[in-house]
Amino acid sequence: MDHPIFTESIQRIQALLGPTGLPLLEQEVLERLVHSSGDPALAPLLRFTPGACTAAAGALAQGAVILTDTEMAASAVAPMAARTFANSVHCVLRWAPPLAPEGQTRAALGMAGALKAHSGSVVLIGSAPTALELLLDRVAQGDPAPTLAIGMPVGFVGVAESKRRLAASGLPQIRLEGSRGGAGLAAAAVNALLRRAWLENLVSQR
Repeated sequence: MDHPIFTESIQRIQALLGPTGLPLLEQEVLERLVHSSGDPALAPLLRFTPGACTAAAGALAQGAVILTDTEMAASAVAPMAARTFANSVHCVLRWAPPLAPEGQTRAALGMAGALKAHSGSVVLIGSAPTALELLLDRVAQGDPAPTLAIGMPVGFVGVAESKRRLAASGLPQIRLEGSRGGAGLAAAAVNALLRRAWLENLVSQR
């Protein structure tokens, strides 16, 4: 399943990181993020809630829908999803109007529709803190929580605030602290979960 260059890259990343004390699945998410960014300095910024990765990997193996805040993130996840459990991958902009009213964003409006259509999904946010805020608002109002929220919006406006709110929410999550993030990193986290779930599935079938 893995290309030799990927395998060698992961070996070099492991040497750079040294012992982390992370469980296997969380370790593989970290390695995938470092591989995608070329930046081992991400390691101390990565946060997980206990059991979130294991539960999400199990849900993905059962075909959980994956929602993304951008088309770029959806495109980065779709090939791995297709090679593994054929999960449906949707960008929330599918549910957004062509133009957002003043003071709102298409990503947040689309997130509202996407959550209504696909409860229990794996949600990844790499660009739009407004979409993350909308997700947190809906859950606070009593809507079903996602199986996993990957909160990695990038930037300087509303980003730190949305991540702090996610941290305090108690939702099952993978979070990257600070201003770093982006579609590629959020997608890398999902791809790591899909890869490990698929490998475990192959072992169980033997």
